[in-house]
Amino acid sequence: MVELRAVATDTDFEAWRRVRLAVLPNERAATVAEMRAQLEVEPDRVFLLALQDADVVGSGLVGRSSVGGAGVHPRVLPDRRRRGVGRVLLDALEEHARRQGYRDAVSLVEDDESHAWAVRRGYAEVQRQVEQVRELAPDEPAPPPRADVEVVSIADRPELLRDVFPVAEQGYADLATFRPVTVTLEEWLREEATIPGGSLVALAGGEVVGYTGLIHDAGSPERAEDGLLVVRRDWRGRGLAMYLKRAKLAWAATHGIRRVVTWTQEANVSMRAVNERLGYVEGTVSRTMRRDLRR
Repeated sequence: MVELRAVATDTDFEAWRRVRLAVLPNERAATVAEMRAQLEVEPDRVFLLALQDADVVGSGLVGRSSVGGAGVHPRVLPDRRRRGVGRVLLDALEEHARRQGYRDAVSLVEDDESHAWAVRRGYAEVQRQVEQVRELAPDEPAPPPRADVEVVSIADRPELLRDVFPVAEQGYADLATFRPVTVTLEEWLREEATIPGGSLVALAGGEVVGYTGLIHDAGSPERAEDGLLVVRRDWRGRGLAMYLKRAKLAWAATHGIRRVVTWTQEANVSMRAVNERLGYVEGTVSRTMRRDLRR
């Protein structure tokens, strides 16, 4: 029998994180503080633990997805699969989404077995994200200064993160996603630039014309994740995206980071090409699955 329990205590949140890290060992997991902050701004978000014989065997999450609909994410420990845990989790997550008025659900899968299971549950693939990984040497070269822009870090000027947001909205609008991405200002300020020293802003005449972010990995200090990379539309085609990324990678290398991971839409050929020119290599492919909850 599978018992579901809503996450409430710090111990529960840590157990939830352990499941996620066991299922997705190469990806960063939100800290307890980050998850609690998510609940403060999105009280309808639900974190679940699945237990069998008092042992935590799985976890679940349902909340607003940035691409619309409900983000529904059941996860089961690899050695506890094929025992009905995923089915019980998914049923509960979908039912919560329906009660909140969502018309469809989206989820992510990264292996063929999970993909086949999702298809059997009525989900269909709508897009793919490609993981790209850059291993860093301690002496990564920094690009020479540019005469046309001033580059400053969020650590030096924290107020700039808010000023970047209108440019970030251009970047989100241009992503090659199956539906438009919606990120609120509150989410942006909370989740971007969590490594402020490595999150860089390009200014021209005092105006924001570009940005590249760096996100910390609480489980692995030597690993970080790329945040948003965006160049204001009227500044594109001048090599600024490549320049900002090179500057960020050099900063990361000199501050003890040895691996930077980014996720890019498979259809975003230009950004994947930028990353490849910078030495990123492809890793996991994540498939976005969607299901109409009214059916």
